[in-house]
Amino acid sequence: MDENRLARVRDNLARRGLEQALIVDPLSIWWLCGYHTEPYERFLALLLPAQGAPVLFANRLFPDAAGCGARVVEFSDTDDPVALVAAETDRTRPLGVDKELAARWLVPLMEAGAASSFVLASDAVDDARSIKDARERELMRAASAVNDQAMAWLVGQVQPGVTERQIADGLLGAYRRLGAEGHSFSPIVSFGANAADPHHEPDDTPFSRGDMVLFDVGCRRSWYCSDMTRTFFSAEPTEHQRAVYDAVLRANEAAEKIVRPGVTFAQIDRAARQVIEDAGWGPQFNHRLGHQIGLVDHEPGDVSATHDEPVRPGQCFSIEPGIYLPGDMGVRIEDLVIVTEDGCEVLNSYPKGITVL
Repeated sequence: MDENRLARVRDNLARRGLEQALIVDPLSIWWLCGYHTEPYERFLALLLPAQGAPVLFANRLFPDAAGCGARVVEFSDTDDPVALVAAETDRTRPLGVDKELAARWLVPLMEAGAASSFVLASDAVDDARSIKDARERELMRAASAVNDQAMAWLVGQVQPGVTERQIADGLLGAYRRLGAEGHSFSPIVSFGANAADPHHEPDDTPFSRGDMVLFDVGCRRSWYCSDMTRTFFSAEPTEHQRAVYDAVLRANEAAEKIVRPGVTFAQIDRAARQVIEDAGWGPQFNHRLGHQIGLVDHEPGDVSATHDEPVRPGQCFSIEPGIYLPGDMGVRIEDLVIVTEDGCEVLNSYPKGITVL
């Protein structure tokens, strides 16, 4: 059990007036106690009381949980895990529950009277996970370093006739050769006007000389995720294309420049959005500026106009402005940043100036 992480979660629960919580997200359980398994349809949970040892509920089919630092309650497929949980909770007090707790477990827990009430409490864990410790920051840097190398590999695959799907399908092997375990999300490979769709799914569109090329990719290495976007030209860009690219690049740099403790996520979004609005493409920047990232690619707490909390040292998130002109072109430039004590560290080193392949 990581006592520092456990203490942070308990502090967050206490501030919400909660003395117990049930965590079911497998990654949050791993983050707290180092035990991981994918339960699929079976029940897996970590009960966090305000004091005393946490309780891990694990099916006997799961890997041995000994050494996780929690008291382990084992059960079989024919046992009722709801009754086991209800036997451990304080029925006279509210129970904080994880947003990942399926209704098939939550409703029976409510019917069993496992607590006086049930409160959504995922933010107690989400908030603690959002502050990366020194080891986590190193792992985030390492994952982004692999992504930088993978971007170079991707560029090398752009040849006349190759399809988006062919490049996307080959990326997993490249990641593994570079030391990553796999994708952190499905890669986006877009040729030509397909880049005007921010979430374009790679298809059989072939590359033709003159097409713009957009890669939005990320890997998972040692549990932690990376995410980066670069947009390239395959012919000398027109004045119009240069103007669009320049606006996105300046927006990216303007946002990264102001990241420091105390600045709000909304202010960071505004810094980028103002550049694109002033350039005349405000409506064509049609998504939030970024998202937090760590054990999963999109973690709670976005970089948007509605998120007024100040950023804190250790938080890691994306800065990814874009301009999307359907039927014409799309440009997005994305980096990950970690908030430091007096600014931010940009995790990506792959160049982001205009590049003609």
